[in-house]
Amino acid sequence: MNTAPLTVGEQRERVRSHDQGRSDNQARRASESRSRRSDGELRAIADRAELELADASTDEVAAWAAHEFGDLMAVACSMADAVLPHVIARHLPWVDVLFLATGYHFAETEGIRDAVESSMQLTIVDVMPRLTVAEQDEKYGARLHDRDPALCCRLRKVEPLTETLAGYEAWVTGVRRGEALTRADTPLVAWDDKNGLVKINPLAAWSFDDLIAYAGANDVILNPLLNDGYPSIGCAPCTRRVAPGEDPRAGRWAGLDKTECGLHT
Repeated sequence: MNTAPLTVGEQRERVRSHDQGRSDNQARRASESRSRRSDGELRAIADRAELELADASTDEVAAWAAHEFGDLMAVACSMADAVLPHVIARHLPWVDVLFLATGYHFAETEGIRDAVESSMQLTIVDVMPRLTVAEQDEKYGARLHDRDPALCCRLRKVEPLTETLAGYEAWVTGVRRGEALTRADTPLVAWDDKNGLVKINPLAAWSFDDLIAYAGANDVILNPLLNDGYPSIGCAPCTRRVAPGEDPRAGRWAGLDKTECGLHT
C-alpha cells in the first residue's frame, strides 16, 4: 500500500519533534551523568559476557549492551549504511554514533551521515583528526594515502578514534566475520586491550545479505555506493569497485599489502 507524502506542515512537525527529542536527551544526560568504571571492572564484564553471550542473538546483545553501559557506550559507523545504529537505537535512543570525519569521504557517505542525523534518534559525533587535509599535506606532502596509507589511516582514523573512545566504557562496531579472513573469529563481545574498553560486535554472525535484508525490512538508509560495486566503503582515494566474485574488501587499498585501517587490529 502506498503512503501519501507528508504535507509541509507534517514535515516541519517531524523536524521539530526530532530536534526536541535530541534536546531533551542532552538535558537528561547532563543531569544523569555517571563516572566511568575502572579498566579492571570493565574487563571482567567483557570476559563474562564473551562466554555468556557467545550464542546470543543480535537483539539480545544490543539489549544487554544498552542496559550495561547506557550513555557510556558509543557506536562506530562508517555510514556505508545505518543498520548498526538502528539496531542499537532501538534499545538506546540517541546513542552516540561516532563518524570518522577523515576529509576524504565520498560525497554519498557524507550525504548518508547528514540524512542519518536528521532522521534517526541518534547523536552524531564527528571524530576529527588533529590536522585538516591541507595541514597534513603541508606537513607530510600531498596524497600521503598513496605513499604511506598506514600513516594516513593512523592520523585520520586510529588516533582520533582512540582519543574519543577514552570517555566511554564500550564501543559497538559493525565488524562481520564474513567480511574477510582477518575477521573470521570476531566474538560478539570482547575486551579491547588497545583502546581499554569493551568492544561489542552484534552483527558478527551476519552476512552481507542479512544486512541488506534488515535494511529493507526496517526502512534503514543505505549508502547508494553499495549498489554500485562498493560492498566495503572507505575513503574515496583508497576505495575502488569490486568485481563479481572478489573478496568484499578487495577494493580497499587495492594493490597494497594492507587490508585494515588499524581500527580493528
